[in-house]
Amino acid sequence: MTGTMVFDPIVPIWLLAALALLCGLAVSFALWRGLNGWGWRGLAGLVVLGALAGPVWQTENLAPLSDIVLMLVDQSASQRLSDRAAQTDAAAQALQSRLETRSNTEVRRIPIRDTNGDGGTEMMAALSEALAQEPQGRIAGIVALSDGQVHDMPLAPELPAPFHLLLSGQSEDWDRRLIVRNAPAFAILGEPFTLTLRIEDSGSAPQNIDRVPLDISVDGGESERFMVPIDRDIELPVTLPHGGRNVIQFTVPVTDGELTDRNNAALVQINGVRDRLRVLLVSGEPHPGGRTWRNLLKSDASVDLVHFTILRPPEKQDGVPVSELSLIAFPTRELFLEKVEDFDLIIFDRYQRRGILPSLYLENVAQYVRNGGAVLVAAGPDYASADSIYRSPLSEVLPASPTARVVEEAFRAEISELGQRHPVTTGLPMEGDWGRWLRQVEVTPDEGDVLMTGSDNRPLLVLNRVGEGRVALLASDHAWLWARGFEGGGPQLELLRRLAHWMMGEPELEEETLWAEPTGQNLRIIRRSLSEEVGEVTVTTPSGDIETLSMSEVSPGQFETHFEGAEIGLYRLSQDDNETVVGLGPAAPREFEQTIASAEVLAPLLEATRGGVLRLEDGVPSVRNVREGRPAAGRNWIGLTPREAYETLDVARAPLLPAWLVLLLASGFILTGWLREGRS
Repeated sequence: MTGTMVFDPIVPIWLLAALALLCGLAVSFALWRGLNGWGWRGLAGLVVLGALAGPVWQTENLAPLSDIVLMLVDQSASQRLSDRAAQTDAAAQALQSRLETRSNTEVRRIPIRDTNGDGGTEMMAALSEALAQEPQGRIAGIVALSDGQVHDMPLAPELPAPFHLLLSGQSEDWDRRLIVRNAPAFAILGEPFTLTLRIEDSGSAPQNIDRVPLDISVDGGESERFMVPIDRDIELPVTLPHGGRNVIQFTVPVTDGELTDRNNAALVQINGVRDRLRVLLVSGEPHPGGRTWRNLLKSDASVDLVHFTILRPPEKQDGVPVSELSLIAFPTRELFLEKVEDFDLIIFDRYQRRGILPSLYLENVAQYVRNGGAVLVAAGPDYASADSIYRSPLSEVLPASPTARVVEEAFRAEISELGQRHPVTTGLPMEGDWGRWLRQVEVTPDEGDVLMTGSDNRPLLVLNRVGEGRVALLASDHAWLWARGFEGGGPQLELLRRLAHWMMGEPELEEETLWAEPTGQNLRIIRRSLSEEVGEVTVTTPSGDIETLSMSEVSPGQFETHFEGAEIGLYRLSQDDNETVVGLGPAAPREFEQTIASAEVLAPLLEATRGGVLRLEDGVPSVRNVREGRPAAGRNWIGLTPREAYETLDVARAPLLPAWLVLLLASGFILTGWLREGRS
């Protein structure tokens, strides 16, 4: 119980001040005139002014409140290394028991667990939330049991009490880690780029070690070992072997005594892309579709196009001297003998044999296909003639032979049953909306896949693999009608793009392929196949465990399943003859970037609150009371600041000048003053 005098004025302060001034002037005037009752009248005025000021005697019934100590217990991944978890749990239990034996003290134990994703240890966010739930005036101290590796220091709040860090781990701990300093998401095929790696030792690492082994593997293949320097940046030139996802794994063998091997490996996933698609377009003669092909190819900034149209065949003899012609001579030898391998795709548009390309050159093109090249033939009536390109060495690689018949009637191109499952034609806009074509060359498929059909279900688009290369035959020269918007047009640009990418072997357009899309620790496994059923997919985890999963068809030719991986690392997927690898988790988990216990990160908080750092391996420190602003830690002890907070249960008020007393005193002083003046 405590009591204090407070004032609760009856009138505004300015009015009370004006009345006090008026009373003072009246008393001063009486004193100046020499009136004998001025003192008594002044006392009467003071009584009235005091009553108007409202003096009250206030008593409060107070109840003391306990001090609160926040204890942050780090349970993140790095705290599960070695014996840190057991060490921290035992220390937390002992410290909590020690604090609870203190009078007037409460303990709030706050676990700090791993965050979702790769956010690391977000201790400051948890501390801010805990402080928001407690009165600041009751916080006597904050104690963190951790390895000190906190990843959200920019969110650190202002602390109302000393902050202490009890470090887990051992002073002789050491660790070796692999760092990938730069890894692009994309890289151009055939062009080298530089990866920067670094291998670092931290803590009480062994001395006199200059070089360590580094194992490198690509797409889960056999690894190669190199001896590399330690504690120095290593610049590694890399050229991607194929398009699509390339998974490169770097591993440093584990050494005895290391704190963990979780940071001895890194996975880098880089998508290989082509810089530019080099296309050779050979038009056998001018026709309406020739410019359409050219415009389509030139509209793609990623295409380098070389286009030749044969305007003056050898049989054309009109007597014009060659020196007066403005035409460019067809560099056949240079293109088809010396530089044919420089092209990614060769398109023959209504080309027929006229003696311009000798059989040797066409044989060279056929060999170019077998070695991994790509040829697209857009056929017109020329393909059905006696001078057809099919009647040349190219027939060995072309997928369909002409019957010498040309169908001159309108038809709508349709996707075949197989084409509904093939990535080149699946998902194209509805063929019912496509405009009609007016001519088709009748062909007989020798081998390959018929993806589109035309008049009377005749083959229209045929694809085939030859050796390492690929060939496509479009048995009509009226695809340009789609580009011109005839009867609504059609998806010529998209079809050509898919054809070109399939012929380049782009992974997303392979008809028989297996791949996976990682999201966090989840895998979406996708299988594309021309078959109506596929078998189970086998998943091999980084630790060697094997799990088989069945797949369901989600769209024509595409099967999917999902897998949740508990480990971070390289997963191998296999199904029939298809295999792939994918990495789950970050290349270097944030919790294992720095594993040696240290107070460096939390140093600003410790200095600002004059807290201390003690190692748990030296035992649980004792607890003392310290005054605010004084050093709060010493040898094997930490300090708490008693807050002496209290709670007001009730408040009672009693006026010091009740009305009857004011009336009695004021009238008595006034009467006494009047009598004093009367005697005078």
